Amino acid sequence: MSEKYTLPPLPYAYNALEPIISSQIMTLHHQKHHQTYITNLNAALAAQSTALAANNINELISLQQKIKFNGGGHINHSLFWKNLAPYESSETKIESRSVAPTLKSAIEVQFGSVDEFVKKFQGVLLGIQGSGWGWLVADSAGGKGKLEIVTTKDQDPVTGAVPVFGVDMWEHAYYLQYLNNKVGYVEGIWKVINWAVAEERYKNGVDGGNALKL
Repeated sequence: MSEKYTLPPLPYAYNALEPIISSQIMTLHHQKHHQTYITNLNAALAAQSTALAANNINELISLQQKIKFNGGGHINHSLFWKNLAPYESSETKIESRSVAPTLKSAIEVQFGSVDEFVKKFQGVLLGIQGSGWGWLVADSAGGKGKLEIVTTKDQDPVTGAVPVFGVDMWEHAYYLQYLNNKVGYVEGIWKVINWAVAEERYKNGVDGGNALKL
């Protein structure tokens, strides 16, 4: 294996999302949970290289789930950190048409209004059973793609579409602060969504589609 993945730095301070997401959660989520996915991904890829050299097909097959789970965890979290912005920052104000004009118009056309979209997205998030993610995706980049709200199970990444933004619905993303009040987390997350990043992804995709390079 020629490359090892490393933990990307947050684009803001650990306390920048308070009071919506606490510094404690952000620190643990980034330094412990995301780091664990990266550590396990690197180990699985190293084992894959060894198995390839030995032509050990059984081992190669057995490693695929570890690569998918931990690689997906790295992709999803790398996207997640960047689709959040400090509380009350200008990037969180989608009502200002200068922040995400193309995406805002597309949301209004497809869902009727931003408020209706948010309600529908929240319903999808709260309907996730077990661990997973909720995503707004576009069927293509370029600012004209059809939008869709989808979910992925566990750490499965979005495939075949552009991930405009995602919301982590694993308990480690909110439980220390919200306990069993999942609704509070789902309602609050909108106050720290980075609509400027969402606009960029909607118009231009995500780093050529390679989220691991984020």
